[in-house]
Amino acid sequence: MKHLLIPAAFVSLLLPAFAAANSATLGHPGRTLAANCFQCHGTDGSGLEHLAGKSRSSIANEMLEMQFKSPGKEIMNVHAMAYTDEEIALIADYFSKQ
Repeated sequence: MKHLLIPAAFVSLLLPAFAAANSATLGHPGRTLAANCFQCHGTDGSGLEHLAGKSRSSIANEMLEMQFKSPGKEIMNVHAMAYTDEEIALIADYFSKQ
């Protein structure tokens, strides 16, 4: 297996831009909880159903409503039931900042 070597000068140019773009949410406490959502919604909330740009209250309210629906064939209802209200608030805050 070949390893790609990236010149240190190139990394030093990109790293500050990457860190600045991601600093608001990279260390966000909801990011770890939201990792379960990344498969479908993407790390930046632009996946199957766009969460990026939605308000925190809109995302949280949708998830809270899903907790009270019968799971049936809807995978989101099952996911929503696994979180506390506080965890849902953290996830909603994370995606609202994307």
